[in-house]
Amino acid sequence: MTTAIGSLDRKRLPAGSVLVVGAGLAGLYLALKLAPRPVYVLTSRRSTKGSASAWAQGGIAAALSNEDSPESHASDTIAAGDGLVDPKIAHMVAAEGASRVHDLAALGVPFDRNDAGELYLSLEAAHSLPRVARVKGDTAGREIINVMLKHAQAAEHIEGLIGWRAESLLLDGAGGIAGALARQDDGTLLALEADVTVLATGGVGGLFSVTTNPRTARGDALGMAAVVGAKLRDMEFVQFHPTAIDIGRDPAPLATEALRGEGATLVNANARRFMQRYSPQGELAPRDDVARAIFAEIQAGRAPFLDCRKSVGAHFPHEFPTVFESCMSAGIDPRTDLIPVAPAVHYHMGGVATNDVGQSSLPGLYAIGECAATGLHGANRLASNSLLEAIVFGGRAAAHINSALLPERRAEGVRVQPWLSMGPSVSQSLRHSMTEHCGVRRSGAGLNRLLDIIDGLIDRVGRANPLIASRMIAAGALAREESRGGHFREDFPQESPNSRSSFLTYDQLQ
Repeated sequence: MTTAIGSLDRKRLPAGSVLVVGAGLAGLYLALKLAPRPVYVLTSRRSTKGSASAWAQGGIAAALSNEDSPESHASDTIAAGDGLVDPKIAHMVAAEGASRVHDLAALGVPFDRNDAGELYLSLEAAHSLPRVARVKGDTAGREIINVMLKHAQAAEHIEGLIGWRAESLLLDGAGGIAGALARQDDGTLLALEADVTVLATGGVGGLFSVTTNPRTARGDALGMAAVVGAKLRDMEFVQFHPTAIDIGRDPAPLATEALRGEGATLVNANARRFMQRYSPQGELAPRDDVARAIFAEIQAGRAPFLDCRKSVGAHFPHEFPTVFESCMSAGIDPRTDLIPVAPAVHYHMGGVATNDVGQSSLPGLYAIGECAATGLHGANRLASNSLLEAIVFGGRAAAHINSALLPERRAEGVRVQPWLSMGPSVSQSLRHSMTEHCGVRRSGAGLNRLLDIIDGLIDRVGRANPLIASRMIAAGALAREESRGGHFREDFPQESPNSRSSFLTYDQLQ
């Protein structure tokens, strides 16, 4: 239900200001690049704890060596995306990648370098060459976010609205977006009116019971955008990281793909390698192939493990400190022990449909980072392209906003969001159902069952953002009657000869 906002506390941001919802890499990079334009960053977190960017282990992929080229990087990206990558976007991002990485280095990101001072580049799955720039082994995300936060906190044009969480978008009465409705932990509501609103809230892993993402990553931007009519793209494509460390934690710690790039192998409980039975590329096959292979081994009762003893061994503590600490905290010494692994939701290729500068289908609304669907990832994201996309589109959106004549937008209405109704029992029911029916392997019967469950939860508590986002994912998965990339249908195991992205609005589901 849309209501007037006259009874709400409201704050009108200065003319020409930008409201950024989210403080991950995409949002912070955009905020810095918008200088000197006033920017207000809305975030519920005072640190990197709730940012999925800070959890990224592998690094940033870009053509950074003399042997590499943007054309090769774009070609690998298109191949991994299984027919749905927009080639123009892939080439654009690959062409800008190296300069963006050098930009981060100039800001102070301490990328790993060799004795000659050159960037140390690692090989990851489905890349034809080593091109992933890392930071202190497997701490790229955390180190990059720390640098971004330092610069953002020192920037005079950026103001942090800390301790607030966006839950609805404000409508301007003419089909556009005029800011966001935010809530503090104590329930206080504030309507923040802005001429430009940028969604940079991250992904959807918290909608599933097994994920490597923060549990707060529940598709809020997707729910907010969907109910006001924004076009969403490729919602069914969810990437499952094949090697989450299976030690019973929520969220599950991640064993970075770089380990397999360094030569780690996948073995079953009998210490036998199994990936060659599933793909000629073995351990370096695309993520969806590896995830389904590991899932099949689990279903067959052959517990899968990652064997890093020879490939990394004694170098673990300083080359992969995050993985090492996670394992040791569970009593596993990866220098001498096998690491138990299982697939977990890791990245969402779908999201708010945008153009090549981050504009959504609604005037005044942009989306960048994982919550956006730019056409770069297609059906399956190439490893370490996520942080690259965040900085490329953060920069492009900033440049476009700074060059545009921004009309003044005044809020006239807001859709009520039943935020507090998403209690533990509803969240647990949703997460369990999404994992069971919309996980690594899907079927029409399971997806129809899932939609019934979600509709029942909506009837029970209202159109909460996580429920709307889940409904869009499930509906997209049901409509795609083929198997492609991260989407596998047991009842439609083959790819359709006609590959095309899916575009969906919430009204089409009514």
